[in-house]
Amino acid sequence: MRRALPGFAEGAIGALMRIIAATLLMLSLAAPVAAGPLDDARAAIKVGNYATAVRVTRSLAEQGDAEAQTLLGGIYSYGVGVPQDHAEALKWYRLAADQNFAEAQFNLGLMYAQGNGVVPPDNVLAHMWLNLSAAQGLKQAETSRDRVQRLMTPAQIAEAQKLAREWKPTR
Repeated sequence: MRRALPGFAEGAIGALMRIIAATLLMLSLAAPVAAGPLDDARAAIKVGNYATAVRVTRSLAEQGDAEAQTLLGGIYSYGVGVPQDHAEALKWYRLAADQNFAEAQFNLGLMYAQGNGVVPPDNVLAHMWLNLSAAQGLKQAETSRDRVQRLMTPAQIAEAQKLAREWKPTR
């Protein structure tokens, strides 16, 4: 036999349960009301509103948001609404990579491999960053790391692997 909760009539409990169930169902099916600031920045890039994209992304990046730092690195790497600046891209990618953000580690590894923002290219650091990114499951990092590795001596590979093992995120 079901017992009513104190203060509720038997029929009221059933009605209350149906209302709660209906509310939970509606909430679970509802679309998000608003996108986050980084989504707004990406949308601004798509429509060519680069000033807004850079302003919003920089604000978040300066607050330490690794995803925003990575996006800002890409903005500078490709010169999207700003003059192309590989040194600035390297700076933002490094800040995010130091937080163990796989996409930033991947992009940083590519920059070291290609010599963008660093002269000359550094395959040891490229391998290290690509290896850290690949360890997080980023398939293209694994492929890129293997390509870089074909250009390295066994001693360079050992050094890169040692650096990756000893690396610690800052956050």
